Amino acid sequence: MRPLPWLPVLLLLALAAYLLPEWSPRLGTGPQTPPAVSQSLPGELPPNASDLFEATRPAVVQVESLNTRTREAGLGTGFFISEGGQVMTAYHVVSTGQLFRIRTLEGRRYRARVTAYDAAADVALMQVEGRTPGFPFLPLAGAEPRVGQEVLAIGNSGGDFLQPRRGVLLRLGAEAGHADFPQGTLEMNAPLAPGDSGGPILDGTGSVIGVVSFIRIDESNQTRASYAVPVTVDSPLVRSLLAGEQRDVPVIGLNLDPVHSGLTDPPGAVIARVVRGSPAEAAGLRGARFDAQGNLLDLGDVILSVNGRRVRDANDFIRTVRGGAAIGDTIRVGYIRDGEEREATITLVGARSLTDLYGEE
Repeated sequence: MRPLPWLPVLLLLALAAYLLPEWSPRLGTGPQTPPAVSQSLPGELPPNASDLFEATRPAVVQVESLNTRTREAGLGTGFFISEGGQVMTAYHVVSTGQLFRIRTLEGRRYRARVTAYDAAADVALMQVEGRTPGFPFLPLAGAEPRVGQEVLAIGNSGGDFLQPRRGVLLRLGAEAGHADFPQGTLEMNAPLAPGDSGGPILDGTGSVIGVVSFIRIDESNQTRASYAVPVTVDSPLVRSLLAGEQRDVPVIGLNLDPVHSGLTDPPGAVIARVVRGSPAEAAGLRGARFDAQGNLLDLGDVILSVNGRRVRDANDFIRTVRGGAAIGDTIRVGYIRDGEEREATITLVGARSLTDLYGEE
């Protein structure tokens, strides 16, 4: 078996201990424990960074998410962008939840709701409920950052509560190498880990230049690089979020198998699991089969084409669907099962409408 082309695996900084995208509950692509975090606690910061941390920390919050159907809880980071209680965070922190709370530096907890999001960009806005204005907040940057500048992140990884991580901005416009991740991100060497998702990346003035999204780890489970979605006060992304827009991504309801996708004969996108209540389930697509001990018995259906266009692996399938279709469109999915080629006609839905979605296609 040849190595996957996008290793070292790119991992979203996920809710609590989850490492996304874990396309199948049994066929996760990454390590099952969070990467180690190099501590950069306040007492170890140089004076200028320590002052910046103390000044900005009150505006950063811990985000708690609960999926009311599965009862799964998650943890991430966010930050106030207005005194009226608007909180910016990573979309994947809130994408599968229905109930949300934020916890401030003072230890107070407030109910919140999701008001806007861009799933492809992995950024969301929340609004605190039942509280008068008066929250400390962080300004968004007015211009793009510069490669080489020092940056400060504040987050909740490693069991810490709103602690700092320092680094240097290495690259602008970094491509994820995976179709399901945000593209055009900021690349840093700050040692981030699960729990930091949605937290701010600050420049030396205390302005937010990015929202933490995902990391890249090496074979020893150490963070090699961290990535954040760039934000500026007048960017189209920020304007759409402040306008309350909710931009979902089109899906059919699959968890794909990243281990075997592209390695079958003929190569294609292998289905690991079909989401309950999804268009893919209604169309009769099948996922992998396992025995009582969780051992793989049979691979799922192998997708070979979308609307007659050949797809050769999971990445290719996701890119084809999202690049050429929209929610509500109907597509033709060609697949193979037990050596027999078949086709299904499926209508795309928004990913957020599928509460059982783990992080798909």
